[in-house]
Amino acid sequence: MRPLLLVAFFAFAVSAGYSQSRQTYHIAKIFHIKSSGGYDYTTVDSASDRLYLSHGSQVNILDKNSGDSIGVIKSEKDVHGIALVHALGKGYISNGSLDNVLVFDLKTNHKLAQVPTGKFADGIFYDPFSNKVITCNGRGKNMTFIDPATDQAVATVQLTGWPEAAVSDGAGRIYVNNAEKSELDVIDAVSFKILEQWPLAPGKDPSGLAIDRSTMRLFVGCGNKTLVVMNALTGKVVASLPTGEECDAVGFDAKLKTVYSSNGDGTLTIIKELPGDQFVVAENLSTRKGARTMAVDPVTHLLYLPFGEFGPKQPGSFRPSVIPGTFQVLVVGQ
Repeated sequence: MRPLLLVAFFAFAVSAGYSQSRQTYHIAKIFHIKSSGGYDYTTVDSASDRLYLSHGSQVNILDKNSGDSIGVIKSEKDVHGIALVHALGKGYISNGSLDNVLVFDLKTNHKLAQVPTGKFADGIFYDPFSNKVITCNGRGKNMTFIDPATDQAVATVQLTGWPEAAVSDGAGRIYVNNAEKSELDVIDAVSFKILEQWPLAPGKDPSGLAIDRSTMRLFVGCGNKTLVVMNALTGKVVASLPTGEECDAVGFDAKLKTVYSSNGDGTLTIIKELPGDQFVVAENLSTRKGARTMAVDPVTHLLYLPFGEFGPKQPGSFRPSVIPGTFQVLVVGQ
């Protein structure tokens, strides 16, 4: 058998073997929240068993096991993402149209400060290597780096397009989806310089992003129903896989070697990472329409997907409004 045929046969055999032995995912629980408003990112805190949900102009805090309400942090306008800095006992909430970040105490939920950012602070995360909280500012087409010790913005990195999700390799590099240019930009977390601008073809309009730090592979969820796997050291696209439509978040479970794409069309695409840069679409779980974002719990291996039932879309609005009292969270597991 020719070498190329041997590789293809091996990949098929591994994929087929996995498909026969895999566990099926299912919706284990549904948490109901009666307040009104839209939703965006979700953050799970395994250390405190808390689930942080952006919802309208507030963050709802739930017990991640029971779904019981623990508290609410109110803002003035739309909230989008939540980042946690346990070493300092602080949380950070990106406030989109307020162009700032709200700082709160993780124990009391009391507001501590507000930090100005670029226009429309959306995605947010904490990078422990540089000890910075980093926001992706859509309309500003830039990223704000915040020092959590002082709650001051220390740098702004200007991009060429709208930044969506960002992740860190834990060693000084920040990766961010440049949705407008369909590329992935690499930023030095210390010098705040753009190091690389890698094209994502065949992927277009990237949104969700996750990383496997052990293999240095990036998983980029794109708007053309494609998940791109990229070498985080070279920028080479090593694989592309089909997903559902309207992916807004990508998650990765390091222990299970599993990639998740949450899709607004009401599906969760589950991809298994195998040795030798082999990737298999293991399952497309039916969820709920609008369940486009999620959080992965690395301890319990459960996934949390918020969604709501939509009313008619209002003129000039980006998305249809969520019908009050229909906001829910799907808890998905094996």
